[in-house]
Amino acid sequence: MDDAAEDDQPPTDPPPTARGSWWRKLHILDWIALGLLLIGCLCVLSGALPVADARASIVRLVPLLLFLGSVIILAELTAAAEVFDVIATRLSIIGRGRYPLLFLLCVTLASITTIALNLDTTAVLLTPVILALAAALNISPLPLAMTTVWLSNTASLLLPVSNLTNLLAADRVALSPSQFAGQMWAPQLASIIVTAACLWIWYWRRGRRGGQLRYELPQRRVPADRPLFVVAAAACLVFVIGILVGVPIGIASSISAGVLLIAFLVRNRSRLGLRLIPWRLLVFVIGLFLVIDTLGKHGLGDLIQSVVGADDGALGAARAAGAGAGLSNLVNNLPAYVAGEAIIPPDNHLQLLALLIGTNVGPVITPWASLATLLWYERCHAAGVRVPLGRFMWTGAILAVTALAASVGVLLVAG
Repeated sequence: MDDAAEDDQPPTDPPPTARGSWWRKLHILDWIALGLLLIGCLCVLSGALPVADARASIVRLVPLLLFLGSVIILAELTAAAEVFDVIATRLSIIGRGRYPLLFLLCVTLASITTIALNLDTTAVLLTPVILALAAALNISPLPLAMTTVWLSNTASLLLPVSNLTNLLAADRVALSPSQFAGQMWAPQLASIIVTAACLWIWYWRRGRRGGQLRYELPQRRVPADRPLFVVAAAACLVFVIGILVGVPIGIASSISAGVLLIAFLVRNRSRLGLRLIPWRLLVFVIGLFLVIDTLGKHGLGDLIQSVVGADDGALGAARAAGAGAGLSNLVNNLPAYVAGEAIIPPDNHLQLLALLIGTNVGPVITPWASLATLLWYERCHAAGVRVPLGRFMWTGAILAVTALAASVGVLLVAG
């Protein structure tokens, strides 16, 4: 009787806190991405950006967005399979309690992750692993955190997949992944060496990291699901080999991510969901391109042209690199590259690669200079790691100047 009476009751409205709560869950970076897309759409609707130009930008973006979406899914599932955790723990064991050896291993891990899986992977996924490792070893987290954020930028020169700007540059100069690597390996090596030196001097040496002579070794970590671990590691390896032998990067990343998705569907379906789709990054990129295209048609291009010039020699390369680094730290490295690329003559390949170095190596001074740095800062804040902003900026300025000079200098000599 009571049950029947209850069934006859009209459905009650959800509590006020349940309605409209989705927007309260949005992060500040979500709002920035959505706002940027809205501004870009308004630019098209108002006629500030012609529809034909907007369509051309979107068509150019489609393969890049396919790559970005699939490679982030690949990286997220690789992290869920504990590949990064196992590697980081085993590296600390290999370090045998010696800080110099641990330092070299962390530099190597961050560099390889950035080169092979792109800078956002290092910032988003490797940073929490490194911070957890610092807690497990009972050492200061700041040196390890700075290793990931600096190398997520300065180690992103070697392959087209390492950075979205690389994808744009490789397409512009018509270089295959192996040809691109052949052109950029020397600047990349110079950049990593300078970054390692700055990291040791300002963050890792004794007195900067703390007074400990040695660290305690952690216990060896065994993945909870070994088959998933093996499939994830193999998928990443196939992805890297695929792009090196000439498979289109969007196809290589999609196949690798697809194989790993199937493995999780069989072994651990609970880790799958719409949350894997990096919608914020995709929306951010689309909106950013539309806004920068609009600004380029209304004075930004002329301003950058006056700074960069049209010389494809040493002076033009230096001006392009400096302008790319400076503009990156003022706004963001992606619009800095897009705006610079638009005014560099099509045949000035050396100048374009110098601009690329400036927008990849240079954005280490301000927290907003690259999306990777913003994501890294967010992860550090969430983990309770304090990053002194003043120290971050002045040491980043030293790194930007020295690494930029070394990388561009090597490019000019080898080019």
